[in-house]
Order: sequence, then structure tokens, then C-alpha cells
Amino acid sequence: MKKILALVMAALLVIGCVSALADTDPYADLGSYTMIVGHAQPESNPRYISMEKFAADVAEKTNGHVTVEVFGNGQLGTEKEMLEQVVQGVTQGMRGGQFDFSPRLLMFTLPFLTNTREEVTALLQSDLAKKVSAEAEATTGTVIINLCDAGGYRQFSNNTRPITKPEDLKGLKMRTNGMKTIDMTFQAMGANTVSVPYADLYMGLKTSIADGQENPWVNVEGMKFYEVQKYFTQVNYQFHPDPFYVNAEWWNSLPEEFRAILSECATAMGEYNDQLIDQNSDAAKQVVIDAGCEVYIPTAEELAAFQEACQPVYAQAVAEGICTQEELDEMLAIVAAVRGE
Repeated sequence: MKKILALVMAALLVIGCVSALADTDPYADLGSYTMIVGHAQPESNPRYISMEKFAADVAEKTNGHVTVEVFGNGQLGTEKEMLEQVVQGVTQGMRGGQFDFSPRLLMFTLPFLTNTREEVTALLQSDLAKKVSAEAEATTGTVIINLCDAGGYRQFSNNTRPITKPEDLKGLKMRTNGMKTIDMTFQAMGANTVSVPYADLYMGLKTSIADGQENPWVNVEGMKFYEVQKYFTQVNYQFHPDPFYVNAEWWNSLPEEFRAILSECATAMGEYNDQLIDQNSDAAKQVVIDAGCEVYIPTAEELAAFQEACQPVYAQAVAEGICTQEELDEMLAIVAAVRGE
């Protein structure tokens, strides 16, 4: 009798322990998942740092049931190759300003569309941005779970001469990443364009495949472009959205609880990313100056000349279907509201 009682007590103890574990882990019955995410930026870049935060936050909030493995520095290929991997389901996620499969996002990259962080945030959190992001699932089989800033405002650099006015770009071979709005912007000012993958850009500048390029200060510093460029112009002409693409089939296979957690963590990641950009941009510019490069800051009048030279890009964007006139008007209205106009 005592032996039977002992066995019963032992069984109750096991049941109690299992029940206690279930109480402490509300996701115990939901299974475990691995999310492989790639991006192109090095360790010092806000994208890299904020992605590490995302991975840590997801692990904590899912009690380890979702593991995010992040591969930065272009380890999984070029941005286009990584996005193709996500579309095919080879990997689960990718972050980066790659719009080949979601060209409608290009509307947010029109030159001189915004001037401040507040204006950028208003655009990226707008209903228009949500609508454009939602289109990705139908056209590419991906879900965009966050849209933040890819690196801050973008600057011009080259090895030939200082760029103080639009005419200084005439005849220069300026590198682009294949984005239509960058091509249109440079061509509007008389430059020639050459497409060079981001991972190959340092050598492309060093070997004069391109005379110059455009990138935000944090990218210039992180990729050491200041070692192979002499003249920089702080023109703040464009920002790039940084979509976080996730394979739609994998995303929709997740339990609803995990989708909610990943969305929450992606939002926190995007906010942290933008904070890091704002904190690090001036320091990154100082690295460029300390390296002996010439940094030119246009006057308000000179900047207006660049803006005027780029006005035809807006009509061209509408003509080529990047956005409708109504969407362009909506973006301008969002920005004007932030400015109090």
C-alpha cells in the first residue's frame, strides 16, 4: 500500500511540475521556429546593431521558441540575391533598400522630398506607406513587417572635383545601386550612371569604375569609402526606406502569437535603428573629415539650385508609374503638415 501511495505521489509531482512549466511558458505548445535573416551592412552600422536587438528581443519574448539567425556583411549575397532567397523561401527574411520586387517603394526616394527626421517618420508611418507595403505580398510573396530608415540622408562624393552646384556633376560617372530614382536624379543633373553592387563599391571607386557615389554618412564611414573618395557634398538629397522583407508563406505559418511578437519587436527595431542613425551621422561625417576628405556644405541658395535641377524627376516618376499624381500630392501634403504649412 505504501509503495502504491508513493507511486501516486510521484505521478502527481510530475504532473505538477509539467503544469508549472506550462504556466511559466505560455508558448510551450506552439512549437519552435528558426528565422534566417540577411543584410549587407557591417558591424558598426545601425542596421546591423538594430538587427541584433531584434534577434535578442524575439528570443526573450517568445521564450526561445523563435530563434533569429542574422547574417550581416553581405554573407548571404548581394541585396538582390538575398531578396530572391526570401521570395523563394530559401531564407526567411532580409533587410535592405532593395526595391526590385517592390518598385512602388521608390516613391519615397524622390529627391529633396523631405528635410527632417520628423518628415521621414511621418511618411514611413503613413497610411500610404502601409498601403504600398501591403502590395508586396500579392506581387512578391513577401510581407514587409517594418519600414524604417536605411541610413539617413544621402550625400554625393567623387574623386574629380568639388560638387558645389548641379553643373559640377556633368560628365561624372556616378555609381548607383540600380534604383531608378537615383539614376533619374543624377541624369537630371547631367551625370552618367553606372550600377555597382554595394559589396563591390569600394573597389569600384578605387579602380575608377565609377568617379563617385551617393550614400549616407554612416555607410560611408562603415564601408570606408572615404579612403577612396576625395570630395564630399552634404546635400541631403534623398533617404531610402529600409523594408524588412519576410517570406509570406513562412510568416503565415507562424502561430498568431508569434506573428504579434515579431511585429512588436520589428517596430522596436525600426525605432532603435533610426535613433542610432541620428546619433551616429555627425560622428561618421567627422571620421570622413579627419581622414582628409573635403566636405562641402552648400548654402541655402546653392541647395535650392540642386532642388530646382531635380524637379523634372517628379513628373518623370509619375510618367513612369513609380507613383500616381494623387500619391505624389499625398506625400507632399504629409510633409507639409509636419512643417506646419
